[in-house]
Amino acid sequence: MRLLVGLGNPGAQYEHTRHNVGFRVVDMLAAHDGWQWERHKRVMLANGTIGSEKVVLVKPLTYMNNSGEAVGELVHWYKLQPEDLLVIYDELDLPIGKVRLRAKGSAGGHNGLDSIIRHVHTNQFPRLRVGIGRPGNHRMETINYVLGIPPTDERIVLEIGEKRAAEAVPLIIQKGLETAMNSINLDPEEQKKLEDNQRQKQARRQPALSDGTDKLDSPQDPDGKEKPHDPE
Repeated sequence: MRLLVGLGNPGAQYEHTRHNVGFRVVDMLAAHDGWQWERHKRVMLANGTIGSEKVVLVKPLTYMNNSGEAVGELVHWYKLQPEDLLVIYDELDLPIGKVRLRAKGSAGGHNGLDSIIRHVHTNQFPRLRVGIGRPGNHRMETINYVLGIPPTDERIVLEIGEKRAAEAVPLIIQKGLETAMNSINLDPEEQKKLEDNQRQKQARRQPALSDGTDKLDSPQDPDGKEKPHDPE
């Protein structure tokens, strides 16, 4: 079983903010597979299967900075190991829309992730990050930026990243972290270049056919003249 936690803040006023990336990604997953959200104590849950794996989607209702309270309870309730958890959230230190998968690590200044680490007593769990970038105005407080609604052009790029994150989840669950990281952490542009290079290498390995290919059926003398066939 896998527990997929999208981080965010409950309430309509936060729905479209940068900080609610995690909520939007798990919403995409639920909508894609027709899973229904239900409230259970301090979380919203939706569940189903991906491949042969049972999956529970989670949106904590404790507000971002206390996300670990709800997540810790669920990890204990389901008797899960750290590797069974996947946390999806916004990342200031990634360009807008970039998606990165990590197997473990520190909170990196993210209060929601820090809360989860404190309540599950480990940072050895995977996390899927979607970049929101940093404010162009260096005087803007970080809290005002993450709780702000991005302008249209920025929102379009962010939505593409959120969609990529949602599409990455089945790969993570079915193929494993290492294979998924090799795919997810490679930018689409880099992936295209790699595929082009591989095609070029394959083309070079194929033997080039000469113009005289049709003459190879006849045995030849060392000087290139065709030998007469033996009489039958």
